[in-house]
Amino acid sequence: MNTAETKRPPLAVVILAAGLGTRMKSDVPKVLHEVCGRPMLSYVIDAALSVSPDRVVVVTGPDQEAIVEILPVGCERAVQQQRRGTGDAVRAGVEPLQGFEGDIMVLYGDVPLVDGDFVAALHQRHLDADAAATLTTIDLDDPEHYGRIVRDDDGRVARIVEYRDATPEEREIDEINVGLYVFRGDALRPALGRLESDNDQGELYLTDAVHLLIDAGHTVASFESVDEEMCMGVNSRVELAVVNAAMRWRLLERLMLAGVTVEDPETTYVDYGVEVGRDTLIRAGTHLLGRTTVGAASEVGPGSFLRDAFVGDRARVISSHLYECVISSGCNVGPFAYIRPNTVLAEGAKAGTFVEIKNSRIGERSKVPHLSYVGDAIVGVDSNIAAGNITANYDGYDKHATQIGDRVRTGSDTTIVAPVTIGDDAFTAAGSVITRDVPEGALGVAREQQKNIEGYAGRRASRRLREQQD
Repeated sequence: MNTAETKRPPLAVVILAAGLGTRMKSDVPKVLHEVCGRPMLSYVIDAALSVSPDRVVVVTGPDQEAIVEILPVGCERAVQQQRRGTGDAVRAGVEPLQGFEGDIMVLYGDVPLVDGDFVAALHQRHLDADAAATLTTIDLDDPEHYGRIVRDDDGRVARIVEYRDATPEEREIDEINVGLYVFRGDALRPALGRLESDNDQGELYLTDAVHLLIDAGHTVASFESVDEEMCMGVNSRVELAVVNAAMRWRLLERLMLAGVTVEDPETTYVDYGVEVGRDTLIRAGTHLLGRTTVGAASEVGPGSFLRDAFVGDRARVISSHLYECVISSGCNVGPFAYIRPNTVLAEGAKAGTFVEIKNSRIGERSKVPHLSYVGDAIVGVDSNIAAGNITANYDGYDKHATQIGDRVRTGSDTTIVAPVTIGDDAFTAAGSVITRDVPEGALGVAREQQKNIEGYAGRRASRRLREQQD
């Protein structure tokens, strides 16, 4: 067993999250912009917590209380009073760590694709090298304007050269500094104290702390990553879209490996935390967002949109929108249904084409097949709500409830004006406006007696002709 593993020093993680993200063109702190439905900072915190550190400190600006609201229990906040660069941010981050003896890892809150395995490997590399500092590097085909890693004849890190300061020869180097570090705490603190701001930006750079350690003869190791995706940071909306696509593929891949069929990953969108059971088919153009859960052997899509919805086993949701609702096992929804919050479809129920349901419970095996609105209602078992039915639940002041019993059959184009109750085994006649309770087993009829006006069409045509002549 590795000696460094058996004598693992305490570990603190400092996450830099104070950046304004001016290129995002947003009033929202950059690290709170979402990646697959979740603030990007939350992914970095998860990666840090996965290695069971002794302390986690998140560095924010003084005006970023919104970041504090998403910090999990056990994470501490440090405030960078003035945004004077990465070195100053780390200074702020180690301030709460006075007296802490161990390693200090530095991560960035805008690098959300970093995961626990990566963080663990970075720390292990630091332990194995017995280094004062370990920095993450990667070779890029197009390193653009990133800082280059210059090595000495023995292959050791000699310095980090910013692109604007690099010679033409140094700009040809493909190895760049990613910006994720582990420091030995007793080496980092003195180096931070010696940082100076004699540069174009007037800032304190963390890379200068690395140079100070090298100049003092300390061992500075490198953790050479081969995962370009893992090191992607977010500085603009364009980069946010790229990172979202990468994270979305990870989430879809996890689902597919667990037995879910994703018909077209390119047009399927899932949020972090979405769960789908095995043998379920997710068809093209489908969004599964928020806390959505879909059971086993179901079918969702094409073109369905679910947010914070629960769908049971063996259910079908075709080209429909579902929000904060429960669709039980064996249900059928759609196409083109709109299921709104606080709706429950009990087992085997149906909400069909152009049906809208909100704040209602549709009982076992009951059906609302097409072209109907059901709101603030409870429908019993084995009932059928015919085409064109409406529960008129709002009187201009308050919402009122409708109670529809078991085995009820309503006629087409029935309007049920709440509050009203339709008893078990009752019927309503087509075209009725039901304003009073319908007793059990009764037929409710509420419509005008039909009256035919003979010769109406001719008289109407004559009147129109006279009007034109006048």
